[in-house]
Amino acid sequence: MVETLQSKGIIDSKVLEAINTVPRHFFFESGFFEHAYEDKAFPIGEGQTISQPYTVAFQTQLLNVKKGDKILEIGTGSGYQCAVLCALGAHVVSIERKKSLHLQAEKLLNQMGHEAILVYADGTKGFAEFAPYDGIVVTAAAPLVPESLLDQLKIGGHIVIPVGEKEEQQMLRITKTEGYKFVKEQFGIFRFVPLIGDEGW
Repeated sequence: MVETLQSKGIIDSKVLEAINTVPRHFFFESGFFEHAYEDKAFPIGEGQTISQPYTVAFQTQLLNVKKGDKILEIGTGSGYQCAVLCALGAHVVSIERKKSLHLQAEKLLNQMGHEAILVYADGTKGFAEFAPYDGIVVTAAAPLVPESLLDQLKIGGHIVIPVGEKEEQQMLRITKTEGYKFVKEQFGIFRFVPLIGDEGW
């Protein structure tokens, strides 16, 4: 799978190593193990998916995670993206609004030995208790960048978020600078499930 990601332009060696370290089949039911290392998204219930490995690697590469960084993830889902961030040495706070997915991911990540803080809440509001964050990654499509997330980002930190219509979105990296100013970069078209919440859809 790592070779496939390299062929698609993932060049960050730390991200590739983290992807290689995390056993993706742990996040699948046993009957679907054969699909675990294909580069495609897969349903996990509750209308959600485990993201395509390329998408996970792409967002993580844009986030530029350094060991010890405090990262906020919006949309725990299966827990796979969270595990990759943990493998990079990040301190992760991950929010999920679907109770069953939150509990399932919490159990699995604990079994794997990851010490992420998992929160059952509306992710569009972020999690101010542990703010500010070095980076924020949003794994669902937003109509606009939630103001709460901008507030909770450190100066110099990045938000990586797909923004646009429900059908397709532009992947953005937004960097917070002094004086509450933001630099926006665009990185192509993606398709995510909608970000539901007070500051989402």
